[in-house]
Amino acid sequence: MSGVPVLCYHRIGGPLELGVTRVGRSVFARQMTALARAGWRTLTLEEFATSRTTHDERRTFLLTFDDAYASLAEHAYPVLADLGFTATTFVITDYVGKTNTWDTRYTWNRLRHLSWTDIEQWRARGFDFASHGRTHRRLTWLDDAAIESELKSSRDVLIGRLGPDAGRAIAYPFGAVDARVARHAQDAGYELGFGGVKASGKALHLSRVPVYLWDLWNVPFGLRTDALGVLGSFVAHVANRCAVGTTLMQSLTRRTAPPPESAVDA
Repeated sequence: MSGVPVLCYHRIGGPLELGVTRVGRSVFARQMTALARAGWRTLTLEEFATSRTTHDERRTFLLTFDDAYASLAEHAYPVLADLGFTATTFVITDYVGKTNTWDTRYTWNRLRHLSWTDIEQWRARGFDFASHGRTHRRLTWLDDAAIESELKSSRDVLIGRLGPDAGRAIAYPFGAVDARVARHAQDAGYELGFGGVKASGKALHLSRVPVYLWDLWNVPFGLRTDALGVLGSFVAHVANRCAVGTTLMQSLTRRTAPPPESAVDA
């Protein structure tokens, strides 16, 4: 595997939250502009897949977003398009066009996810979309049948709506993956699987460095090779592991929570 770095953002802009995943629009725009001026280039998912064996251009990276929040279409994608950048967004397929009732409430009101219309419009402009599971459950805590349902049904929906390229990759919710989950991902037809900071480097267990609210430098931790980059990546790894609390809250509320609400544009 090559050493092409992968960044993972979640929310860009929108209401403040009690959690750590929101990055301000101005911070994001400053980071992306600085990277573009420094000669960095984003890869498409297809280019990244090829880069695992053949790509050696310096200053390239894969830019990813988890959860597919609707604010990306307002605060992130236009910034990237203006810079000639692209990104891959990992979609929770049961919640397209709906609010994030799958998550612990970190904001006063629930947050909306991208609709299929949003996704199709930005895909036509060169942005990639792939799977983040069906309902954002921690796969390592599920039995085999539930893992298969989360992975396969999500991939089937994406392929049916967007075509076969949308079934190429999975970003495991919470970055949680083990050998059993990776085997299910392979059986479901995925070529690439993205976990957390610590990974095996195999195609279905690839590393990403999350960008959290404290990552304010022009060059995010995940693209730095100095001591600050090492420290920042370690802190991001610890923060990602702490997300187990969200999983516990999901487990406590899942039995009583209503199904995701219907949406006109879902």
